[in-house]
Amino acid sequence: MKILIAGGGKIGASLTEQLTNEGHELTVIDCDSDVLENLIGRYDVIGVTGNAASMSVLETAGVKDADLFIAATDMDEVNMLACMTAHGMNSNLTTIGRIRNPEYRSQAFEMRDIFGLTMAVNPEQRAAREIARLLRFPGFLSIDTFAKGYVEIVELKVDGKNPLRNNPLSKLQDIIHTQVLVCAVQRNGETIMPDGNFIIRENDLLFITAATDHLTTLLKNLGIITKKARRVVIAGGGRISYYLVKELEGTGIDCTIVENNPARCRELAEMLPDATIVEGDASSQEFLDMEGVGASDAVVTLTGLDELNIVISLYANTRNVSQVITKLSHAENNKILGSLELGSIISPKELASFAIVRYVRAMQNQQGSAVAVHRLGGGRIEAIEFIAEKDTRHLGEKLKDIHTRNNVLIVSILRGDKLEIPSGNSCIKKGDSVVIVTNSDVHINQLNDIFGD
Repeated sequence: MKILIAGGGKIGASLTEQLTNEGHELTVIDCDSDVLENLIGRYDVIGVTGNAASMSVLETAGVKDADLFIAATDMDEVNMLACMTAHGMNSNLTTIGRIRNPEYRSQAFEMRDIFGLTMAVNPEQRAAREIARLLRFPGFLSIDTFAKGYVEIVELKVDGKNPLRNNPLSKLQDIIHTQVLVCAVQRNGETIMPDGNFIIRENDLLFITAATDHLTTLLKNLGIITKKARRVVIAGGGRISYYLVKELEGTGIDCTIVENNPARCRELAEMLPDATIVEGDASSQEFLDMEGVGASDAVVTLTGLDELNIVISLYANTRNVSQVITKLSHAENNKILGSLELGSIISPKELASFAIVRYVRAMQNQQGSAVAVHRLGGGRIEAIEFIAEKDTRHLGEKLKDIHTRNNVLIVSILRGDKLEIPSGNSCIKKGDSVVIVTNSDVHINQLNDIFGD
């Protein structure tokens, strides 16, 4: 497809990388020529310097021949005007806009036809929802849901007390006494699609597929004792903190936000009357101790500086906080980050860009397209859900008789309300919901793409 991206910042650059890798024809618009030169030097894209809300700039970028326009500049107003202008110049154009300000949330939805806005993406709100899910289900570093909620893929770090340590995967069922599947492992920043002979080591990150009702049994039999968070300390009073408190309203979780800007503290106190707003320096260990960080159930670091978030999270770990969640804008170096005790890592940029890439894939392949696509492990692993259709190959054949592509694993089959973690004797039938896992080097657009023959 021919795609125009307005804005070459964090999300724009992430989208440029992913969409060029998938073979799309990209033009990037940005007011900063240095930003464009950097992207042009790294990827096979066209750069246009200028304001993406300008008709002349959009015409130069080829908006009239484009299939998709993504407005991802740092200004909501520019994004909305750019989408409206682009759609006015090409009525067949699909538009996606990054809208971050809470004040525009309902407006963007109710006036989407006027703005010509097909889809609005809010990175901060998506991050807040992901954090809220993790706080409701402690014990895992990440949780992704598939197949109408029947299937979960969870991320679990192997510590020195984990009974799986130094055991082959072939002994997994004997240790945990419930049916799960380790579909991928990350070790020292490398992604491995393991077989039964694979030996689990300390500090491995395991990505485990299981039926939702088996997760509690999994944690219990691994000796991981979890309790629902009741008191959460949030470092930083930005948009994500606001959205997070709103997400947690009515859950019984008490939220304390630590923010050093007095004016922002007053704003938050007015917008979030049920939260505790504390003016102070979250980088001060003495101050954090005064605020009872060690007595909290969870610490979420949401300041605007990755380095500060890392330091606060590391300190929370020394205070034996049960659950730590760290927001990182730049989470690319998995080898370094994987060696630090940062708990769950949340990247708003990645969450937003992955959502847009899912939408692009669905546009490209209406027939047989993915129902859901989740990127795991910092984007190195993809979990994709498909519905088997009448033209899906190898229907009714046993999986052990089917050749699939390298680094592709079928991890679950849902038939009606019956979930199966597949074995060699399993088969796929029309109407089944099938979840597959692969590494990011293998591009799967339709279910038939998994087969190697």
